[in-house]
Amino acid sequence: MTAAGAREAAAEDRVFAALANATRREVLRLLRERGPQPVQALADHFDMRRPSLSEHLKVLREAGLVAEQRSGRQRIYRLRAAPLAEVQDWLHPYERFWRDQLKGLGDLLDRLPDDGQS
Repeated sequence: MTAAGAREAAAEDRVFAALANATRREVLRLLRERGPQPVQALADHFDMRRPSLSEHLKVLREAGLVAEQRSGRQRIYRLRAAPLAEVQDWLHPYERFWRDQLKGLGDLLDRLPDDGQS
């Protein structure tokens, strides 16, 4: 693997690791649905101490999934969706695989004789 390939793989690993946690997925959902928010507004949605949420935000920031902007003493977070498009690109062949599998199953079921039961 080339150095560029290794960096790309490491970036993908950070995104998948970030998405593996339910709290971080919920933060992304909140930012997607409600737009940019200060840390306190995000923290109000969780039953955890603010330093714990800050650790989750750090993971999301390092994965490139959120951006942080300082406004006075507040830190405003916004969603950066580009890495999610890369995840979707990675998942697409698997989606196609399952679609083909289900189509094959549907074709098989269509060929089976009807047993007369409702």
